[in-house]
Amino acid sequence: MPSDIMTIQLHQVKFYGYHGLYEEEKKLGNTFIVDLSIRFTPPSEGVIAIHQTIDYVTVYELVKARMELPTPLLETLVKDIVTSLLEQFPIAQSITIQITKAQVYIKALEGNMSVSLTKSRI
Repeated sequence: MPSDIMTIQLHQVKFYGYHGLYEEEKKLGNTFIVDLSIRFTPPSEGVIAIHQTIDYVTVYELVKARMELPTPLLETLVKDIVTSLLEQFPIAQSITIQITKAQVYIKALEGNMSVSLTKSRI
């Protein structure tokens, strides 16, 4: 029997941080943009209370706290955030996160770069 899948998303959430391997990144900092989707199966009667869903305020606070800790690799950040969210929200079935570094300190490179991770409980 098919079930509904609901998704809670954060789009284009900006943080300023000092993540990166290079001294320039650690000294100057950068803007980081987080996009996040959490999928879960809602109760068949529908969501009528916050404990039946993924509280996006709690999601934001968890992401914000982790983004405040300088980290050399974005790969570490995405994994840590996904792991924490899966622990915090047992109803989460899968999570996709992308963190984009707004400026890349590489000469002649125009644009940005990002790291993404999708993790499912299954």
